[in-house]
Amino acid sequence: MELNSIKPAAGAKHAKRRVGRGIGSGLGKTAGRGHKGQKSRSGGYHKVGFEGGQMPLQRRLPKRGFKSHLLKFNAEITLGDLEVLGLAEVDLGALKVAGLVGELAKVVKVVKTGTLTKAVKLNGIGATAGAKAAIEAAGGSFAA
Repeated sequence: MELNSIKPAAGAKHAKRRVGRGIGSGLGKTAGRGHKGQKSRSGGYHKVGFEGGQMPLQRRLPKRGFKSHLLKFNAEITLGDLEVLGLAEVDLGALKVAGLVGELAKVVKVVKTGTLTKAVKLNGIGATAGAKAAIEAAGGSFAA
């Protein structure tokens, strides 16, 4: 094989469509834009969602739901996470160092997923009712 003999596969390359280049091209005169009207003009079109003056879909439908921008400060961890972590005392800083919660987290809650066998003392961390029972059953405690 020589570098000067390398070619793309047959049919891989094709000529670009050249509009407005005479009658013989098949796309001369109006250049495939039809006759008159807003869409035939250069720079003439409408904004996204515009429906010719009819009330657009995004304005016809009712607004629904809400997502608080404060949710980024909340985080959850599981009983299984506490088991793997293996610390006797757990606080927000320890969870951030371990990478179990994000850097923005301010409020952390333990949820009852997985099992916990070690006694863990939680400082400044909340828990659901089921998780609280499981932590206390394993000999753990909570501190405000």
